Amino acid sequence: MFVFENLLDLDDRGIQLLLREIQSESLILAMKGASDPLREKIFKNMSQRASEMLREDLDSRGPVRLSEVEAEQKEILKVVRRLADEGQIVLGSAGGEEMV
Repeated sequence: MFVFENLLDLDDRGIQLLLREIQSESLILAMKGASDPLREKIFKNMSQRASEMLREDLDSRGPVRLSEVEAEQKEILKVVRRLADEGQIVLGSAGGEEMV
């Protein structure tokens, strides 16, 4: 099963495509429950200004319900699945078996 933390397995191009497809408010909520490595991967695939703004929004946002975070993560995963179905991104490629 593909979960939000599996976004770490997407390559940089895949993360950048995903970021263009989702609203910033959705990303902020979803990232409230993300691990530090996933947050950093997302930040490094944004412009410096966008990254700084997102960090500020995350820091200034108060506590949110876990159910809201999980709901936004599921919505983002729907976008990931659509992009994968369209062949724009490849799921589970990083850290997987070596291709020959």
